[in-house]
Amino acid sequence: MRYTFLLAVILPVLSAQDGTAIYKERCAKCHDMPAARVPSIDAIKAMSGEAIYAALTAGLMKTQAEGLSTVEILALIGYIAPNGGSHAAAPTFTPTCKSATPFRSGADSPQWNGWSPSLTNSRFQDAASAGLAASDVPRLKLKWAFNLGDVSMARSQPTVVGGRVFIATGTGALYALDADTGCTHWGFQAGPGGIRSGVTIGEANGIPAVFFGDAGATMYALNAQTGELIWKVHPVDHFATIATATPRFYKGVVYQPMASFEEALGPDPKFECCTFRGSVVALDASTGKTIWQTFTIPEAAKATRKNPAGTQQHGPSGAGVWSSPTIDEQLGVLYVATGDNYSDPPTNTSDAILSLQLKTGELLWSRQLTENDAYNSGCASPQRTNCPDAAGPDYDFGQPPILVSLGAVKRALVIGQKSGMVHAVDPDQKGKILWQTRAGAGGALGGSQWGSASDGQNVYVAISDVGIGGVADPKSPQGFRLTLDPKKGGGLHALDLKTGKIAWSAKPAPCAASRTDCSPAQSAAVTAIPGVVFSGSVDGHLRGYSTATGNILWDIDTAREFDTVNGKPAHGGSLDVAGPAVVNSMVFVNSGYGQWGGMPGNVFLAFSVH
Repeated sequence: MRYTFLLAVILPVLSAQDGTAIYKERCAKCHDMPAARVPSIDAIKAMSGEAIYAALTAGLMKTQAEGLSTVEILALIGYIAPNGGSHAAAPTFTPTCKSATPFRSGADSPQWNGWSPSLTNSRFQDAASAGLAASDVPRLKLKWAFNLGDVSMARSQPTVVGGRVFIATGTGALYALDADTGCTHWGFQAGPGGIRSGVTIGEANGIPAVFFGDAGATMYALNAQTGELIWKVHPVDHFATIATATPRFYKGVVYQPMASFEEALGPDPKFECCTFRGSVVALDASTGKTIWQTFTIPEAAKATRKNPAGTQQHGPSGAGVWSSPTIDEQLGVLYVATGDNYSDPPTNTSDAILSLQLKTGELLWSRQLTENDAYNSGCASPQRTNCPDAAGPDYDFGQPPILVSLGAVKRALVIGQKSGMVHAVDPDQKGKILWQTRAGAGGALGGSQWGSASDGQNVYVAISDVGIGGVADPKSPQGFRLTLDPKKGGGLHALDLKTGKIAWSAKPAPCAASRTDCSPAQSAAVTAIPGVVFSGSVDGHLRGYSTATGNILWDIDTAREFDTVNGKPAHGGSLDVAGPAVVNSMVFVNSGYGQWGGMPGNVFLAFSVH
């Protein structure tokens, strides 16, 4: 039974007070004063009733809605989004490509497979595969646009293999599009909680396959040619687990890191915070069977103390892995970077780089780069009942380490952090620190967020340091709304790989005077090709910078309405999380991120010089 029918039948008999009371009891403590990773009520209102219903019944907010009847859930939605049914429906899965050409995933053809085209997570595309010279970039123009459906955030990293673009959405839809025209080869509907990650292409029993995880941490393998399901497994058991990281396929194994939303439940004094432990799961690509699972915190959480409300607390917890693994073929290991702890006691594997043995998952070494970082969203609530003693500073790693060569036999893992620091450690000496350079001020949503890039000479680091405030708004249910500081945040730096010295810095581009609630913050992952580094901004602009000087070579404003190849118009907004993919003379990027006061959007864009 569809949500819209239920809403039409039940909502008229409910009073406005029903939804208001439920919201104040279950939701207001988080969404009226949103902290990191918690969307504001205004951002939620940009979603449709269907999307909110899915989040409450099968998605990230299922725990908060526990015990509510269907009538009460609909009353809550009626209060949050009374006109939610009027939003545009998700694009159709009907194939629109005129010919079904065979899918070919040969490694010798230009592609961007997963988070990065290389196992080292450099996010660098060589000249042959990019098909773009620095002199071509100023001529890039929009070729086609695609409506991603009823979403306020477009965050999935695009994968481009075999002439097809694979893009996932917050509705749980995954599309296989023609890279040249944007027509649809096939679509697949995953779990209702949505898909936060990108996908990776590999093989399952000799069949080209698409591997990914949904927001409920269910893993999928699909036939890359047809979109048919090959296998579907749920390899983890903690209720709050989510798959945000793009998986990595390597020699018949799918490696998937796991994070969670448990940290966002901290403001509820009745919630027993916290028991989740981050992990990496290795799955047989042919069957989905678990080969190994390694937790980032070896010991399971135990009861510790009671909070001021009398609710039992647990720990240690947290240290989720938000980013794709980096593969070291020379040593036969993978590297991941972890987030903060959620509760006391803090551990020595949070805010750290971990080295795991590829075949067994054995933890070989850990290099912690911020100590005693225990934090949850309860630290930003007035009660602070679930806040750990350290209360932050919430300096997660949201990006993977990049494995680089420093010449001869010397190597390094280079990574930016929310602290604003950029680190280089030696993978051959158990993570010994080689250099550390400050590139940003840092903060809960500051520093370097989702991903850096390296061309073998420099590492290119974009800085968020977003400024968030609030203003009175009588039209908003809570009486105020989030605002962005147009003069705070942003910037792009090139750091010499060998020394960590800043080779150049590009100042943040100022917000247009006509654009309200704008931010120059550059949170999204960056992408490099020879001579150019691309960086998206919360102000909606995607820019191409010279890798020699930092000068802007190309600038496109994506925060506008677009006609699309799949019918209904779509709108761009802030650029965050995923970065562009550059393949075969084209640049592909998402636009829209309606969180933390950012501009919502639901469009996928393809640019070309032709």
